Amino acid sequence: MTETSGFFERPDGERLAWRRTGGRQPTVAWVGGWRSDMGGTKAEALAQAASERGWDYLRYDHFAHGASSGEWRRATIGRWREDLIALIDEVIQGPVVLVGSSMGGWVSCLAAVARPERIGAMVLIAPAADFAHDLMWPSLTDEARREILEQGFHTVTDFEGTHDLTRDFFEEARGWTLLNGPVAISAPVRILQGAEDEPVPWRHALKLAERIESRDLVFSLIKDGDHRLSRPQDLARLVATVEEARGLVP
Repeated sequence: MTETSGFFERPDGERLAWRRTGGRQPTVAWVGGWRSDMGGTKAEALAQAASERGWDYLRYDHFAHGASSGEWRRATIGRWREDLIALIDEVIQGPVVLVGSSMGGWVSCLAAVARPERIGAMVLIAPAADFAHDLMWPSLTDEARREILEQGFHTVTDFEGTHDLTRDFFEEARGWTLLNGPVAISAPVRILQGAEDEPVPWRHALKLAERIESRDLVFSLIKDGDHRLSRPQDLARLVATVEEARGLVP
């Protein structure tokens, strides 16, 4: 299968970069993680699988990520949720299998709650629901939290370079909390989680599994797996899990 690429124009003039492998429905949609892009190892592995197996497969870069436009300081969970919902509404036809990695798992769940009739199944990899206030904020130093509250931002450097953590991001994220009640997702869900995951501890991911209302949910704990789950055996498990999820779509 040939992969095509382009940009999805948003009403405010921003553009989301995407790549698509045409094939059989349901469409597998890759929803990436925090400061990652659609050229990452897992997204590429699924692209290869889609080509070989004839899946319809869409991957894209979030606002302010990768080849998409957008100013990082304006990025929020709500913005990423809105963009994914728009892709489901305007770009993808038929049922969708959402594959959300880390932060993308949170965004995928929010979109699934908003568009239940379109979601055929979900695969979540180390889903980081509510990570902004439950995981990231507590991990910051007192000085960093003070800067965010008083100055509006704190600059950090990670494996992807330097970026700002803003007060607006943390405040807005609380409006999309999932772990304080039932999560209205009825589609089949498969969760892949590493027991040695430090950024998203497995007990945190399990909280999400316990709150998702679907009765067809399988939580797989990979005892020696880390947050990335990008080793050859992890990628093979991911592809097999997505294949299984596709088969669960009516």
